[in-house]
Amino acid sequence: MEPIKVLIADDHVLYRAGVKTALSSKNDVKVIAEADNGMHLITMLKMFQPDVILLDIQMPVMDGITALPEIKKNWPEIKVIMLTMLEDHSMITKLMELGANSYLSKTSDIEVIYEAIKTCFEQDYFFNALTNKALLTNLKQRNQITPQKQVQQEAQLNDKEMLILKLMCEEKTTKEIADIVDLSPRTVEAIRDKLKVKTGAKSTAGLIMYAVKHNILNDEL
Repeated sequence: MEPIKVLIADDHVLYRAGVKTALSSKNDVKVIAEADNGMHLITMLKMFQPDVILLDIQMPVMDGITALPEIKKNWPEIKVIMLTMLEDHSMITKLMELGANSYLSKTSDIEVIYEAIKTCFEQDYFFNALTNKALLTNLKQRNQITPQKQVQQEAQLNDKEMLILKLMCEEKTTKEIADIVDLSPRTVEAIRDKLKVKTGAKSTAGLIMYAVKHNILNDEL
């Protein structure tokens, strides 16, 4: 298999160089290009087609927050991992809703960045303590409801669907969920797709946010 193609967009030359050098030791990941601002990145995407972009939030000319919707609109298949020094919960939620596939602190070590790249490429999203806490904090603030009744009224989820959704929120892989609920991975994927239809979620991140919003994580089956 060809390595996962990565583009780094960050205005700090030393940070780009450090990440690129560290990732060079990984056989299944390759940094194919670098950009120093969002405008430069958008221009480069017309020539290079990376699988994953490491996108700094704070950059001159065009920042990552402005660049993200443009990327998702024109190149929806590209996974975008946001990078920042700030742990702003409302910002994390906003960026995930705009289509970000993960959100990492720039202090993350290279193994975390590598894991995020691989997981986003293979499973669309990489959730970590930072993203999970942000989604919990913001969505619970917005939605102070007692959800079990609400969930049943709106989505009418059965026990198996509720359990699978809770396991997804616990960052279990499809195979791990399949083993726990004693179903095939393909059946789990089918139930996940059905959950999207029932809840109106467009993505796995949308399902996670739905679960948090309706307090499903705290419900006993």
